[in-house]
Amino acid sequence: MSHKQGILLVDKTSGSTSFHIVSLLRRLTGIEKIGHAGTLDPFATGVMVMLVGKAFTTRSNEFLQSEKEYRATLRLGITTDTYDLEGQVIQRSDYIPPLEEIEKILPAFQGTVSQTPPMFSAKKVQGKKLYELARKGIEIERAPVLVEMHIQILRYEYPELEIQVRCSKGTYIRSLAYDLGAALQCGAHLSGLVRLRSGAFKLENCISQNLLKTNDFNISPHLLESL
Repeated sequence: MSHKQGILLVDKTSGSTSFHIVSLLRRLTGIEKIGHAGTLDPFATGVMVMLVGKAFTTRSNEFLQSEKEYRATLRLGITTDTYDLEGQVIQRSDYIPPLEEIEKILPAFQGTVSQTPPMFSAKKVQGKKLYELARKGIEIERAPVLVEMHIQILRYEYPELEIQVRCSKGTYIRSLAYDLGAALQCGAHLSGLVRLRSGAFKLENCISQNLLKTNDFNISPHLLESL
């Protein structure tokens, strides 16, 4: 079966890595040049913009610049070293902030905001990935980055706070969870994340990652801007 090149929108399943989707597509298509326009943490789900074939992998920067939209679940009262549910607990708090307090601190996180990348991230500082240092117990100074965020509260049932975030390239939702927890003086970490949109590409237009596990699945009808 011959597969065309193009953009494939995949709804990533929780527990899977972005690279796993690449390897599934390589096996399915026989095409070596496969990339994506922005990774997602293993626990996260949602839009993965997969670039199939050299004509599209060379355009990855074009897609990486786009605005993203997420639905994020924060777990208040527990802070972890990775800022998410996969890390070690480093602090607990019994304080239960009222909704009014959350609404009061939120404007400080709207619009153009200075954000410090988490230590547990693939960001490189002096040629080393931060998570490689973090795993050795080394923490270094990280330069804050200006990002654009627009946040809406969807649901608050302590200890869970669910928000929708529209943000610019380079925004870390884990850092947002940590920073919100710090501002509320109760701590927080990211316990769930769904990417709803990447640029013009939306979750409702994605195919399930599970379809890629079947040997005879033909991706060609699902390719956008295909060659």
